[in-house]
Amino acid sequence: MARTLEQERAAIAEDERKLEERRQRLEEKEREAAVQAVEKAGLLKLDAKRLSALLTRIRSLGIDEVEKRLTA
Repeated sequence: MARTLEQERAAIAEDERKLEERRQRLEEKEREAAVQAVEKAGLLKLDAKRLSALLTRIRSLGIDEVEKRLTA
């Protein structure tokens, strides 16, 4: 434990900085995993126009509605 209040504040600030870095690394890993899932599904093989149209349609319907329609 730190000897003074100022040292304790500095230690907490450092812990917060490290935690924020971990969160950023996790977000990057999650994003990379999402891109790999899209690639594995073959969506990146679509031409840009077709992929854009598909994504626009998904956005307009919403993820929940798209999932519901795909499982029906």
